[in-house]
Amino acid sequence: MDQERFDRIRLARSEGVGPVGYRRLLSRFGTAGEALRAVPELARQRGGRSVRLAAEGAIAREAGRLAAIGADWLIQGDSDYPALLAEAGDAPPVLTIRGNRALLHRVCVAVVGARNASAAARR
Repeated sequence: MDQERFDRIRLARSEGVGPVGYRRLLSRFGTAGEALRAVPELARQRGGRSVRLAAEGAIAREAGRLAAIGADWLIQGDSDYPALLAEAGDAPPVLTIRGNRALLHRVCVAVVGARNASAAARR
C-alpha cells in the first residue's frame, strides 16, 4: 500500500474528522499526509475541537487482519468505489470490502436501518 493510501485511511479513521471534514481537509491540503500534519494545529486554532488521529500501528494492524481474511479497503476515488454512493455528500471515505468487486458495478438495492434513527434520517 502506498503512503497516500495509508494516510487517507488513517485520516478517515481519525476521531472527530468525519466524511465531510475528510473531504474538506483533502481539498484544502491536497494530500492526506499534509492534512494529517495540519490537523493538530487546526484543532488548536479552532478552539480545541477534539480530533484524535488514528494511530499508524492501528491502521497497519487492521490492514493485516483484512488481508488475512481476503478483505480490503475501497477509498472514495478508487475505480471500484460505488459511483452512486460517491455522489452522496456524506459518503464514507473508506469502505471495507470482501468478495467479488465486480458486483459493485451491477444494479443493486440497499436496505439500511437504525434502531435510533436521527431526525434527518426520518425525513
